[in-house]
Amino acid sequence: MWHRQWIKTYCTLTQSRTVKPQHIPVLCQEAINFLKPMHEQTFIDMTFGAGGHTKELLDRHGDIKVYALDRDPIAYELAKTLSTQYQGRLIPLLGKFSDLPRLLAEHNVQQHSVDGILFDFGCSSMQFDEADRGFSISKNGPVDMRMDRGSDANSEQITAADVLARAEETDLVKILRIYGEEKSAKKIARAIVEARSALHKIETTKQLADLVAACMGDTSHRMDKMQRPAHVATKTFQALRIFVNNELNEINYGMILANTYLKPEGRLVAITFHSLEDTIVKRHLNGNVIEGLANPVPLKYCGYDFTHDKELVESFVSSNWKQLHKHVLVPTESEVARNSRSRSAKLRAAIKLK
Repeated sequence: MWHRQWIKTYCTLTQSRTVKPQHIPVLCQEAINFLKPMHEQTFIDMTFGAGGHTKELLDRHGDIKVYALDRDPIAYELAKTLSTQYQGRLIPLLGKFSDLPRLLAEHNVQQHSVDGILFDFGCSSMQFDEADRGFSISKNGPVDMRMDRGSDANSEQITAADVLARAEETDLVKILRIYGEEKSAKKIARAIVEARSALHKIETTKQLADLVAACMGDTSHRMDKMQRPAHVATKTFQALRIFVNNELNEINYGMILANTYLKPEGRLVAITFHSLEDTIVKRHLNGNVIEGLANPVPLKYCGYDFTHDKELVESFVSSNWKQLHKHVLVPTESEVARNSRSRSAKLRAAIKLK
């Protein structure tokens, strides 16, 4: 299987001092500095991915422990492989943010006992780099987009292709407009419905990208908010990915859990890659927790049965955070030059007050 070879190759590279690893963690030194790791501390990496941030934490001190969570079974297998290097100090956890209380209970981790929590939202490099995952516009593959594809616990989850084939036009408009901030949501939704009415199934990323480009006119690119060229289907791909993985609700609950498990004076670092993620993080740090934040479309297309505990949400209405910097941090020009995927990253860091 391709993912086993990827794991083997990555582990070989990370153990070598002369070869640069494939994965480059975004804003890594800044994140670690804000977490301020000390001897005998415990951290949770909520988005393990390829493990760049976790490895940096573990290498700071020989008695640091990290619980590494990821919903992607491939990342979980990678974490298990890397854990052999750290003699029980790296504990892999497979699941979503909303699975965390159950997973930590299995390891007897109590609330208000963790020294630091790190979020690195969005897709990992290995998800974008593999065409079969369906996340990348530039690599043709099935329109899947499930972050936890292959997980036994989520075998019934819908794919992006399912949404394109079954969602009503009005719901497609909502998905594209809210999750993708796509101004041409109506035009794109109409094109999708017309394509399937003509019995043209949208099953590959190339088919979807070409369809969006065709309905948007001659150009295949436009300028994003930072005046950078981006494919016209970028926001459509983003919207479908966020919807399929229920990302915004998971982020919302993940931030609540961070407050729950951090001890007083514990540290939080959150790295986001688009405005929807950053808005949720910013609202939590300012004490504006919102129930029902991101479910604007009928649940018959979602398959989610998870809701937030009302009392838990209401307990965090007032801000319980002291932010560690005045303005949001972004990568330097040199980091963007080394790793183009870092260019839209934003970092926010805070200390839990009580």
